[in-house]
Amino acid sequence: MTLRKIAGLGALLSLALPGVALAAEEPVLNSGDTAWMLISTALVLLMTIPGLALFYGGMVRAKNVLSIMMQCFAITGLITILWVVYGYSLAFDTAGMEKGVLNFNSFVGGLDKAFLSGLTADGLTSATALFPESVFITFQMTFAIITPALIVGAFAERMKFSAMLIFMAVWFTVVYAPIAHMVWSGDGALMWDWGVLDFAGGTVVHINAGIAGLVACIVLGKRKGYPTAAMAPHNLGYTLIGAALLWVGWFGFNAGSAAAANGTAGMAMLVTQIATAAAALGWMFAEWITHGKPSALGIASGVVAGLVAITPAAGTAGPMGGLVIGLVSGVVCFFCATSLKRKLGYDDSLDAFGVHGVGGIVGAILTGAFAAPALGGFGEVENIGLQLWIQFKGVLFTVVYTAIVTFVILKVIDVVMGLRVNEEQESVGLDLSLHNERGYNL
Repeated sequence: MTLRKIAGLGALLSLALPGVALAAEEPVLNSGDTAWMLISTALVLLMTIPGLALFYGGMVRAKNVLSIMMQCFAITGLITILWVVYGYSLAFDTAGMEKGVLNFNSFVGGLDKAFLSGLTADGLTSATALFPESVFITFQMTFAIITPALIVGAFAERMKFSAMLIFMAVWFTVVYAPIAHMVWSGDGALMWDWGVLDFAGGTVVHINAGIAGLVACIVLGKRKGYPTAAMAPHNLGYTLIGAALLWVGWFGFNAGSAAAANGTAGMAMLVTQIATAAAALGWMFAEWITHGKPSALGIASGVVAGLVAITPAAGTAGPMGGLVIGLVSGVVCFFCATSLKRKLGYDDSLDAFGVHGVGGIVGAILTGAFAAPALGGFGEVENIGLQLWIQFKGVLFTVVYTAIVTFVILKVIDVVMGLRVNEEQESVGLDLSLHNERGYNL
């Protein structure tokens, strides 16, 4: 049962089915599906803390390692609470939605589910997703946590902690929740009705976060001394451990999005592994040929690029589709994170846009082709050209919406309280200047 057949990981809440339908057969909890979704949820949380915290923490300079890790922890706490209060409702409340009808609820949910109203201990997600709604809420919460956390990589080493918290709260409310709703909440949602395929979050998570990161690093400006001063990663061991945790955790991200322990989950797991391996090698060899030596940072970045790119296609692409998507994303993301970034001159500190934004776009577009059975996929795509156009339309809408709204949020916060630390604080490092701590007391 794929996401599109259960109304996404979303419209799921249509427990208000006609009484006749319910009377036919009362849905019963599936313990195997429940166990798998519990594990998947834990795996996705593993991706943020500790995975992303270590991945990003190793790439900054030693004077900023705690600040970047603290941002990941703080975002985890902040988004958890906002998700409970209103985020889940904005993303997955389906009241007022009707297939093919464009209205306000096509863009964002209402507040019927605010404070998790109506949640019971034994209530199932839906008649086709046979695990507790509480597990679904937590599973989707982990997606909502990692998305804003990815953005911090773009403005690392120079944003006020206070401004970061305000930005993430507002961004989650007006960007993440509406996009998640438009893509995943089922019949009547804008991009769902368009037919956009996004199995596990290529658009909702990675394009969203990558574009926001690009806008943020441009609005904040370059780090002091960039690009002439040495800003090498201070601990690539951390970064490799973080990348490894992301790789493992991503099986919860992708295979968990099947919302069941079934064949779709199994295939999603397989193609995720294939694409990740292909992207890691693609980035490594591209760097080897271009720069003369393969690097540990390069292969770690390639791993993440592959994971990102296969995310939208994981439930519909076949093994060979996964291989192609991985190879393409590894090479394309390498050139975007190196040559393109240098040419355009923006300071995306940890390549949030180069890996997540670009990888998400590559994956989202290629999903349109490799979901087709004609190319070894398991989706319902018959007209590849049409599906490619639908995917492109979804990408374009997300890019434009996210870029404009993110820009406005940042500009308003900058006027109200300022976004950036002062030069002295940046020189000393955010660990000491903002948190009065050191990562290393040697």
